[in-house]
Amino acid sequence: MLPFETTATPGSGITTIADPALWGITIAGVLALLVMDFVITRKPHEVSMKEAVGWSVFYIALPLAFGAWIWSRFGSQTGVEYLTGYLVEKSLSVDNLFVFMLLLSAFAVPAALQQRVLLFGIAGALVLRGIFIALGAAVLANLSFAFLIFGAILLATAVKILRDQMSEGSHDVDVSEMRSVKLLRRFMPVTDDYRGPRLVVRENGRRMLTPLAVVVTAVFATDVVFAVDSVPAVYGITGDPYLVFATNAFALLGLRALYFVLQGALSKLVHLGYGLAAILGFIGVKLVLHWAHGVWPGVPEIPTVLSLVVIVLVLAVVTATSLYATRDVEDPKGSAHVAEPGGHRHDHTAGPERVRASDDARRDGSA
Repeated sequence: MLPFETTATPGSGITTIADPALWGITIAGVLALLVMDFVITRKPHEVSMKEAVGWSVFYIALPLAFGAWIWSRFGSQTGVEYLTGYLVEKSLSVDNLFVFMLLLSAFAVPAALQQRVLLFGIAGALVLRGIFIALGAAVLANLSFAFLIFGAILLATAVKILRDQMSEGSHDVDVSEMRSVKLLRRFMPVTDDYRGPRLVVRENGRRMLTPLAVVVTAVFATDVVFAVDSVPAVYGITGDPYLVFATNAFALLGLRALYFVLQGALSKLVHLGYGLAAILGFIGVKLVLHWAHGVWPGVPEIPTVLSLVVIVLVLAVVTATSLYATRDVEDPKGSAHVAEPGGHRHDHTAGPERVRASDDARRDGSA
């Protein structure tokens, strides 16, 4: 059972393993890792595969070691909840990479600046996830039917992802038509080219944004809807806001390095949409059953261990089928998530708009 008292009485308690000291240490650790990444990327450079793999190993080993400590300190049930939540968030974060790939290409971000953009996106996502996690905890603690609402959100998201995956349809617009981009350019002019890692420069006595500031803004805009998807998903695994925060933070921190490791393989995951739809649908059903169990005790609940097994099997199956489907195809076009530059196609529910790199955007490096 999720560690929430599902009662309609306002002010019902939230069960968490973390005291203020553990919260403080964890947040300080996350901030330290984020600052370290910003220091590492302060000098623009292209990321080698060796560097990317090294940091990816570090950012996978760290949350696994943390999970081992959670298991030994708080017991197997809490440990399984953490590991399952982390796996869910990590799989959803891989889907984030499709959007990042599209935006980096759409804005023609130079290779040396790509990890800087990713890091800004991660920082923005961490802030947004923290806000959504706090709001989610407050809602779940005070509204007994909030589990039903979260379940409905995930089921609707699963249906939309599945429909997009099956139709392979697209909703293409020029990135210059994104609302966030248009709003930004309305207030400040944008230079025609990148100026290293600088977001703002002064030319002819006036301040101007660089294309880097514009793409960072676009990434921030996509972070908002990613948070709407991912936070309810992990609350379907554990009701402990501390575990929800830890799984989100660890999944996000490794995205910068993981992007460069998986950059060539992302387009081969042509069935990932089916897997994500299945996972979100499964967690949505789990949340609905949990709500129903609080109303009618005879309604069964899905144990967390079973959730972990189902998620692992789904990811294994869609990865295997994707690799098999693209075994003889150098540039697979079957994915409803992303196509190669020059024919960009992206269908993801977690985008403020469906975007496509226009020829103009690719030529001048700005949207």
